[in-house]
Amino acid sequence: MNSDRPTIGVIFHPRFPPEKLADYARRAESAGFDELWLWDDCFLPGAFTSAAIALSATQRLKVGIGLLPATAYNPLFAAMEITTLAQAFPNRILPGFGHGVGSWMAQIGAAPTSSMKALQETVIAVRQLLAGELVTTQGEQVKLDKVQMQVVAEAVPPLYVGAMREKSLQLAGRVGDGTILTAMSSPAYVRWAQTHIRTGMAEAGRSHHRLVVYLDVKVNRDGELARATMRRSLAGRLPWADVQVEVLGIAREVAALIEAYGGGEIAEHIPDDWVDVFGAAGTPEQVTEIVQRLVMAGADSIVFQPLDGDPDCLDEYINYGLPRLVTQI
Repeated sequence: MNSDRPTIGVIFHPRFPPEKLADYARRAESAGFDELWLWDDCFLPGAFTSAAIALSATQRLKVGIGLLPATAYNPLFAAMEITTLAQAFPNRILPGFGHGVGSWMAQIGAAPTSSMKALQETVIAVRQLLAGELVTTQGEQVKLDKVQMQVVAEAVPPLYVGAMREKSLQLAGRVGDGTILTAMSSPAYVRWAQTHIRTGMAEAGRSHHRLVVYLDVKVNRDGELARATMRRSLAGRLPWADVQVEVLGIAREVAALIEAYGGGEIAEHIPDDWVDVFGAAGTPEQVTEIVQRLVMAGADSIVFQPLDGDPDCLDEYINYGLPRLVTQI
């Protein structure tokens, strides 16, 4: 959504061993990646401590967090952690907030009355605290009484919002400095998402917004081998990608495919064009072309997601020179 050169990131999956993070981050930076993104999944290593490790191990790499579950973080304590990283590593931390996985939030006693209100109240309060404001609010989820940070980072970082559907995308446009879209976001879905983000931006009078798109990437000189691997991954995730499927207008076709081949033969019947819109798989040249389509659709940052959390994917990205190749687009 901005005119700057698109950036390229890579995800360090929370299931990867945390003791491997520093080396992973250094290798990603050396290979030419601009950003490294972390998740804050329940029951796995934490994102803030992981961000500190990655930032300490590198020199220029920006580190994003996508996403911090809003109801699990008191805005003050979130602001404290963000301020520490922003002051120690200026202009290199990119925190993002989201609804959190509903079942996990219920499991830990953090399920909100309204996830939309919780996300909105949290992002607004965190931004006010990061700016050094004295904050008093009595919202549905966030309740603060004359709360103020005593230390404010010289370079206050942007706040991202993870969103998928119309209302959350509009919310991201109203209160976020950027939006994070999950994997399986096609160019058509990216364009559709932007219309809702811009609606929210207009409501709030905001003019600057950055769009981050996670992208499943599998690359190999044997393009068909990479695409076959992507098909197997898509077979397990298509039933859950309802909004992405609906935007493409293929909901009936997907339902029919699942009904016909639900016994495990779905992968070999997934059409080629679905492989190309839900991920990036094939030769380095094929992957670069798919990335270019997302950039043309409006993505400001493309974040490579190792397919199914495969740690070997980083080696593939590096060996085929993918970060440097796609930055030439």
